[in-house]
Amino acid sequence: MDNTIDRLASPARASFDISGMTCASCVARVEKAVRAVPGVREASVNLATERASVRGTAAPGAVVAAVRAAGYEARATAAAGAAAAGSAAASWHQVALAALFTAPLAAPMAAQLFGADWSLPGWVQWLLATPVQFWLGARFYRAGWKALRAGSGNMDLLVALGTSAAYGLSLYLLLRGGAHGAAHLYFESSAVVITLVLLGKWLEARAKGQTVAAIRALEALRADEAVVRRGGVDTTVALDALRVGDLLVVRPGARLAADGRVVDGRSHVDESLLTGESLPLAKAPGARVTGGAVNGEGLLLVEVTAVGAATLLSKIIRQVEDAQAVKAPVQRLVDRVSALFVPVVLLVSLATLLGWGLATGDWQAALLNAVAVQVIACPCALGLATPTAIMVGTGAAARHGILIRDAEALERAHAVDTVVFDKTGTLTEGRPRVVAVEGADAALVATLAGAVQRHSDHPLAHAVAAYVREHALVLPAAGDAQAVPGQGVRAVVGGVPVYLGNAALIEQLHGEPGPLRAAAARHEADGRTVSLLARGAPGAIEVLGLLAFGDRIKDSAAEAVARLEAAGVLTMLLTGDNGGAARVAAAALGIRDYRAQVLPGDKADVVRAAMAQGRTVAMVGDGINDAPALAAADVGIAMAGGTDVAMHTAGITLMRGDPRLVMDAIDISRRTWRKIRQNLGWAFVYNLVGIPLAAFGLLNPMLAGAAMALSSVSVVANALLLRSWRPARPAVSTVPTGAMPAPRSTGEEKMLELTVEGMSCGHCVARVTKTVQALDPAAQVQIDLATKNVRIDSSAGLERIAAAIDAAGYPVTARSAA
Repeated sequence: MDNTIDRLASPARASFDISGMTCASCVARVEKAVRAVPGVREASVNLATERASVRGTAAPGAVVAAVRAAGYEARATAAAGAAAAGSAAASWHQVALAALFTAPLAAPMAAQLFGADWSLPGWVQWLLATPVQFWLGARFYRAGWKALRAGSGNMDLLVALGTSAAYGLSLYLLLRGGAHGAAHLYFESSAVVITLVLLGKWLEARAKGQTVAAIRALEALRADEAVVRRGGVDTTVALDALRVGDLLVVRPGARLAADGRVVDGRSHVDESLLTGESLPLAKAPGARVTGGAVNGEGLLLVEVTAVGAATLLSKIIRQVEDAQAVKAPVQRLVDRVSALFVPVVLLVSLATLLGWGLATGDWQAALLNAVAVQVIACPCALGLATPTAIMVGTGAAARHGILIRDAEALERAHAVDTVVFDKTGTLTEGRPRVVAVEGADAALVATLAGAVQRHSDHPLAHAVAAYVREHALVLPAAGDAQAVPGQGVRAVVGGVPVYLGNAALIEQLHGEPGPLRAAAARHEADGRTVSLLARGAPGAIEVLGLLAFGDRIKDSAAEAVARLEAAGVLTMLLTGDNGGAARVAAAALGIRDYRAQVLPGDKADVVRAAMAQGRTVAMVGDGINDAPALAAADVGIAMAGGTDVAMHTAGITLMRGDPRLVMDAIDISRRTWRKIRQNLGWAFVYNLVGIPLAAFGLLNPMLAGAAMALSSVSVVANALLLRSWRPARPAVSTVPTGAMPAPRSTGEEKMLELTVEGMSCGHCVARVTKTVQALDPAAQVQIDLATKNVRIDSSAGLERIAAAIDAAGYPVTARSAA
């Protein structure tokens, strides 16, 4: 997590807030207008956020002008943040006024249900219906007129035409027949339709507002001000005044104002809303901390390393916004259908009018049926079906440490049936250590290895450096250092070339390991990585010794593999390590298909070969050598702490180095895709069923208006169910024996589960965790603030732990021991 700062760069885009859109037809028209602007390479409009994302060299003013010419309003925005959803929606007081005017018109219909037969005088109906039609319903005329001027149609045009027809017919009958024609007027139909549409748009806007809750929650993590120590004096400054290099004073319970590095103090920091990490993380001098996280029990002095848009929090917000702005492939198909939808509906409506009128001679009934067709066919639900599900899905994923770069990655991930894992740093901790140095002069071998690797950032180089420090070795100067991709490294020491690498490198140099061959085979059989050290010019190479490296499998890796296999997803292990290391790791993890000594370019070939067999492949990695495979796979998944290249290439970034998040990413993708299909199915079936019913006279305009409003609200409400998604975690670990860390010596461990009240923030989580670990330093504590559930893996007694938490000020209301 600490290494993810400055690694989440977002694609360069221009963002625009668009107002006036009401349906999928509006989206299609705005996109068409923007794409016609010279210099625009790509444009994507999201109805749920009412925001346009534009790539290219076009001036913002030209884009705004094109949107306005299409009949909408646009405003360029550079700031990341959740768009104010629902700007085109009715306000609650408009809905209330419309209902107030409409209620007396609808009352006679309600009375008929109880056998009463009465109606308001015609002129009273006209007085009540007119403000609803032309004042509260003026928005439909304005938007519909703009659509006509742009040569297209939208939902507002359908509502305006339909209600105007009902109102006009009623006014004609009133003027022709006077008050005696009151029983045959249809003012209530036009008024009720407008009221229901306004109510639906208001409910829809409220629901849409909840779809951007993830971004708003992230924005709420930003601190309002910061305490800075300058010249020995602590001063409170505005966030805008914070600069790189400032010394932040972070008190217990305070929120970090910026990214930085701890220079003094020790504490636990809650980064759960940023990374999904359930436990507060211990921080000591030298540790990296992230703006937006909450400090625990200790005072920290933090040197600021990034501010403003350069912070990890700002980059996460931008990445979530970008994911919500880009369309899924299925949505592009929906948009093409919607562009033809309104003209087709108008033709169906005209056919209904003529058909009923000519067949029956009852032109009043014909007009009402035509109005019902127009009202029920409003394509709101089609426009909202996909973007709302994607917004809620990506937001839920972000809350749990899974950042999805774009909707295409989200859509593809649901179909993944094969996951290819890199080994080092992905399934293992990626922090190998030197476990053996062999050779005629072991000290010389270690010294030369340290000199060759001195300026390398490779994990094996860090292990060699740690060994050198531990043994206080003095390193000679080394020059002309060069990496040999996939094989090792070379440098010149004392005027002689020195090589440190795998057996393939030594064979390529025509070196002969001699007696070291058996030692290397023994270490490789034990699952260790072996690097041979050789000296001399090619063709005259002398192999001096070897270094054996061991890496530890992550505690959660085997569980991650087991969950994937249980879900029907095949797993494969790729590594540049030797066959022994690959075999031991694969056996411990339960992976049957593994490939060893795979070069970076070959990883991509293996992925392509799996895809050529008809599989949908996800590649999981964290290094530069994984980038080609990440790009080649259907879905690239980068682990936090990896390199810039890996994280920029992948479609999904996991904010914690926990391989279990891979299955979580697939799971949220599957659930989101299911919601998209449900929403689109509901929207299409609704229109396919509703339009014929209206055309055959089985729906009046009022029922059509109610059904239309219900369809839009139901689509958004269905998408919002994704907000409750949480990663699945089994109660008992599935990690096989041998892959787990060494058993603790504190006694028999038990899984305890408690319900603890009074916790409200990261500071509370830190206090409860600290209280438990004061009794058992090796205890593992998992806390879910939302449910107040505390799971503790500890050898300390249940009652003892519960009493300690109670004494800390957090009442324990339920407890159990597994």
